[in-house]
Amino acid sequence: MLELRDVSKVVGGKHHLSDISLTLQHATLNVLLGPTLSGKTSLMRIMAGLDVPTSGSVWFDGKDVTGIPVQKRSVAMVYQQFINYPAFTVYENIASPMRVAGLDAKTIDREVRKAAELLKLTPYLDRTPLNLSGGQQQRTALARAIVKNAKLVLLDEPLANLDYKLREELRQELPKIFAESGTIFVYATTEPHEALLLGGNTATLAEGRITQFGPTIDVFRRPDDLITAQTFADPPLNTIALAKFGKAFQLEGGVTLPVPPHLADFADGTYTIGFQPHHVETTRAHPDEIALKATVTATEITGSESFVHLSFADARWTMLTHGIHIYAPDEQIDIFIDPRNLMIFDAAGNSVTRGQKRAA
Repeated sequence: MLELRDVSKVVGGKHHLSDISLTLQHATLNVLLGPTLSGKTSLMRIMAGLDVPTSGSVWFDGKDVTGIPVQKRSVAMVYQQFINYPAFTVYENIASPMRVAGLDAKTIDREVRKAAELLKLTPYLDRTPLNLSGGQQQRTALARAIVKNAKLVLLDEPLANLDYKLREELRQELPKIFAESGTIFVYATTEPHEALLLGGNTATLAEGRITQFGPTIDVFRRPDDLITAQTFADPPLNTIALAKFGKAFQLEGGVTLPVPPHLADFADGTYTIGFQPHHVETTRAHPDEIALKATVTATEITGSESFVHLSFADARWTMLTHGIHIYAPDEQIDIFIDPRNLMIFDAAGNSVTRGQKRAA
């Protein structure tokens, strides 16, 4: 078990991490999700022993390992910027941690070839890294982490340089590999959809703080606060400020809407509504849905999906729909939102709907 106890990191008077407490169990997949500069890499370096926290402590299986260097820990780490030994062949790069550990030649050969097959490196075992593509070099670094059989494996956006097909295959295979070995697996990403595909647990980070930690799907569906909901949304979370007065919502721009029945007990006051782009529909599925008329500002077509940018009152929203949908700029369209998919946050940004059931 890895424990971070009130860990902070200050560099040049700036807080990179602030008061982080986190417990990770063996044989678990744990995702660190947050935008660039949210503190993911700083946190992983402290977990690994590459950096020492300014305050707080790091414990592993009941032992305080704060200050113990990475060389004396059972840790493997892979960065987006792959690191290999340039003079070694792919085979020797993969074999290197096992040779350091003193394993016999037969075991080393078996494990190297097993990892190479998984990562589609078998044809390249006799090549040196300079004769590989960037994706092949990254796979070599991943294979070396796999065979090290470390108790803690840290992957910092490791799949960013791989092609789509291999990325999808590895997202499915990597959790299985490390779970079977009893390893604590920590995976950092900026992409919410990658966290959902990996599953396991997710810690959302913002400005050097963990805003929420728990089962990935639970954090996504039931965020504790607005910051977590925004971190776990791509395209960005749709939001709008409103005030509740009795049975009416007063929105920005002077628009008034009736309060849905399941929200009627909320106290009068100022709130922020949030909802995911894929929860905006152009057809009404059932009578309870909220009907609005929005103005199209732009449409982006990716082939399988369309991103329709909308203006409503003083808010700017995105609608994510499957297939090709073409709208003219300034065209007014009817949109529908299921009130059960609304996340509502109070003036402090805390969720007041977390316990309610929502769709995916």
